Amino acid sequence: MPFVHLGLGTNLGNKEANLNAAIANLSNLGAVIKQSSFHNSIPWGFESENHFLNAVVLLETKLSPLDLLTQTQQIESELGRTTKSVGTYSDRIIDIDIMLYEELVMNTPELKIPHPLIAERDFVLIPLLEISPEAVDPVTGESYKNLL
Repeated sequence: MPFVHLGLGTNLGNKEANLNAAIANLSNLGAVIKQSSFHNSIPWGFESENHFLNAVVLLETKLSPLDLLTQTQQIESELGRTTKSVGTYSDRIIDIDIMLYEELVMNTPELKIPHPLIAERDFVLIPLLEISPEAVDPVTGESYKNLL
């Protein structure tokens, strides 16, 4: 079964409880193999007084990338997320992004893998490298450690 790195973030409500609920729900999609510690970060791409709590999870799943996207969006909805950011970012109770799906490179209107902004986001890179220190960008072959 494929191994997938998922980035999680929340900046509303009980942030630790939001991440724990998301991780518990993700375990219904496969096996949560590893999870990073929780990392505080400032909002990225928009202004807000609400800081984020972020984590990365390594999930082993039989779901295809698009099925996984559908299921993670369902989890977001069940946890109270009402809208997905399109073009502009905003505060959110939970965000679950597919960062890496094995060494797959995918570029469709619905889903881009690897996530195109991994290298620009320390709040993803730091927890990603915490659980997968040898992670490599499947497009460039460069170690994410070098990008930090």
